[in-house]
Amino acid sequence: MLDTKIADFSLPATSGQTFNLSAQAGKLVVIYFYPKDSTPGCTTEGQQFRDLYDQFAAVDAIILGISRDSVKSHENFKAKQSLPFELGSDTDEAVCNLFAVMKMKNMYGKQVRGVERSTFVIDRNGLLRREWRGVKVPGHAQEVLDFVKTL
Repeated sequence: MLDTKIADFSLPATSGQTFNLSAQAGKLVVIYFYPKDSTPGCTTEGQQFRDLYDQFAAVDAIILGISRDSVKSHENFKAKQSLPFELGSDTDEAVCNLFAVMKMKNMYGKQVRGVERSTFVIDRNGLLRREWRGVKVPGHAQEVLDFVKTL
């Protein structure tokens, strides 16, 4: 999948916006998929991207967090955590499926279908340049920033 063009997609997002990938041409795009708003790991991940936001912006990179939560849930999460970037709502899993992040996971001894924590970097030409799957949160946002700075 690396160095392939990502198909255009659009999602309802926070701040009353619709996120369109094609509208981001000329920018670096960091898309991170996370399981659920306001859960411990997802909160920490959002905070780490928030804390590095100015450094991402300095290299003309935008950040979009995506989960299956509603826009209303995203608005609450974004406000509570002071996230300076938008969150996209993928309730029908169309974008999750585009990036193949839906996986069977074990939760409390049961198999459940959910979002595998994953991050993707798309370059200024719309090409996928890097992906991280099964992300462990500590230090991840910094690793993504370090990579983005090489583009």
